[in-house]
Amino acid sequence: MSTPVHDPLARERSHLSASRSALRAMREDVEALDISDVTANWVNAEVLAHQIEERIKALADLSDTPLFFGRLDYLHAPGAGEAEGAEGERFYIGRRHVHDQDGDPMVIDWRAPVSQAFYRASKKDPMDIALRRRFGYTGGDLTAYEDEHLSDPEETARTSRFLQQEIERPRVGPMRDIVATIQPEQDEIVRSGLSGTVCVQGGPGTGKTAVGLHRVAYLLYAHRERLARTGTLVIGPNRSFLHYIEQVLPALGELTVQQATVDDLVSHVEIKGTDDAAAAVVKGDARLARVLRRALYAHVTMPTEPVMVVRGSRRRRVPAYELQGIVRELLDRDIRYGAAREALPQRVAHAVLVQMERSGEAPDDRVQDAVARDSAVKAAVKAVWPAVDPAKLVLRLLSDAEFLAEHAEGILDEDEQKAILWAKPARSVKSARWSAADAVLIDEATDLIRRTHSLGHVVLDEAQDLSPMQYRAVGRRCTTGSATVLGDLAQGTTPWATRGWQEALAHLGKPDALVEELTAGFRVPTDVIAYASRLLPHIAPGLTPVVSIRENPGHFEVRPVSAASEVVDACRAWLRHEGSTGLIAADVRVPELAEALEQAGIPYLGPGEETTRETRLTLVPASLAKGLEYDYVVLDEPGAVVDGEPDERTGLRRLYVALTRAVSGLTVTHTAPLPPQLLA
Repeated sequence: MSTPVHDPLARERSHLSASRSALRAMREDVEALDISDVTANWVNAEVLAHQIEERIKALADLSDTPLFFGRLDYLHAPGAGEAEGAEGERFYIGRRHVHDQDGDPMVIDWRAPVSQAFYRASKKDPMDIALRRRFGYTGGDLTAYEDEHLSDPEETARTSRFLQQEIERPRVGPMRDIVATIQPEQDEIVRSGLSGTVCVQGGPGTGKTAVGLHRVAYLLYAHRERLARTGTLVIGPNRSFLHYIEQVLPALGELTVQQATVDDLVSHVEIKGTDDAAAAVVKGDARLARVLRRALYAHVTMPTEPVMVVRGSRRRRVPAYELQGIVRELLDRDIRYGAAREALPQRVAHAVLVQMERSGEAPDDRVQDAVARDSAVKAAVKAVWPAVDPAKLVLRLLSDAEFLAEHAEGILDEDEQKAILWAKPARSVKSARWSAADAVLIDEATDLIRRTHSLGHVVLDEAQDLSPMQYRAVGRRCTTGSATVLGDLAQGTTPWATRGWQEALAHLGKPDALVEELTAGFRVPTDVIAYASRLLPHIAPGLTPVVSIRENPGHFEVRPVSAASEVVDACRAWLRHEGSTGLIAADVRVPELAEALEQAGIPYLGPGEETTRETRLTLVPASLAKGLEYDYVVLDEPGAVVDGEPDERTGLRRLYVALTRAVSGLTVTHTAPLPPQLLA
């Protein structure tokens, strides 16, 4: 039965059905590939099989995810350097490219150059677009469409109803992509080049995390071969956060991006202990890099004895002064400690070969290698430039007061040295109660000895909470690549939180990075962000407050309560609505609230567990709320959230984070007085 010409919606549904069939055919073509006769070795065959498997996964058709979400009708054929096509060509914009059996595109990848106009075209600058069409879906079914005639002077600019609906759609389950709602200022960041590092300062709900993830997807599209060789990595603050965002890139067809926390990157030792705030601040200070370098290179000593090498019946003597010159040259070159140690025996052997040549011999490289392995040379290298274990080096610094004082002189004062010294020195690396900050120091020492592998691109989210030494650890992973740094200075909740992006970027090794600020709020409702912004003058006076662009002001209430059961009642009220609910409380209050929920028979999840239609309530300690979002939030006892931190400013920042997790509604419950900073 043919589709009626006069029914646009039916035509679009027909195109969707045909596109799904084409995608299925693309997948079947890959599944049908026969590599049994490939003449490569078994290693190459395994690699090829893995690549085919990944391609099949990338071509999966997710039934509840629209294959395309928009359409562009151009006035004229795209110009030189753009996609080819006839006058008035039409493009459907979606999450991945789909073509028919003849190779003609049925859906254009949102990252393609021709798709850029979908995000940036406006009435002021139509970008040669006659029509921009957005599609509305119920589940995976196309149910409506909305048109903007950008080149029609008679039509006035207006806010897209579908755009608002998509922004305000309930959040159930993990974070989803935003390809249908990317705004012009976000698109500019997403499509920025691979060679440059970008830092995105964005308040709650401005989409900075989504922008960072979509930038990775764009870079993989634009520079796939290069990044396939060098690798990409997303770094998040904790496992709960990584679990929350882990489906975004696969939904866009990108399956190769690694995810990790900073602790994962520096997991050289088992973490058994914790630091108090004073010790953690000193250990996280970039000055520790200088202390470590001093302590490491203190192991190098100038030779005082010559080296005697026996070759057959001849004895070759390299005098002490010549050995000293070799050592000084290696030190002056400022190469890695381990690389210099490996070069030293070759340099000594070369000095022997020079003597042999002067006496008329003609030694080759094999002779030099043999001399470098000579026992006398090896003994001299061991004495002059000994091997150093990075964990043992840090262990000695933290256990030996004299050793620390010697190498921290003029860098750390006595109080700072006392702050990081262990009260009970450990006997060995395995028995030591290493802290997370200690592991970062070991990572620094490891890099001083041997170079850390660099990736092509790194995304660092919630960056405001990193210490200078943690920034250095991340920077080592992208020395030859670029980075996307995401954060909000107002949400820094560690004692060592970033004071400014320029300082942080310098520690990262990217001082020339471009800093962009996002101030349009897509997630947090107007009334909620206005209430939370009362804290900004006290926690980050230089930042621009977020302005919500949502038409729905959201639901907001401050409710005095007298018992935990009334907090449960507030949760129960939100659970009557569609969407997810988060109960956020000071960590110390979580056990009491958990018991109250159990007594009320209300099932709940922990942070990082995926919400379902049956279980939509998550009990969240305030310390783990960062980066998460819920349709409705009950924030219990703001004063307790503030009091749970070591100082008031950090506590107010933690409260700011907790207040801004709501997408549709927020209820603040309290028995104790509210923090005065909230009382406008």
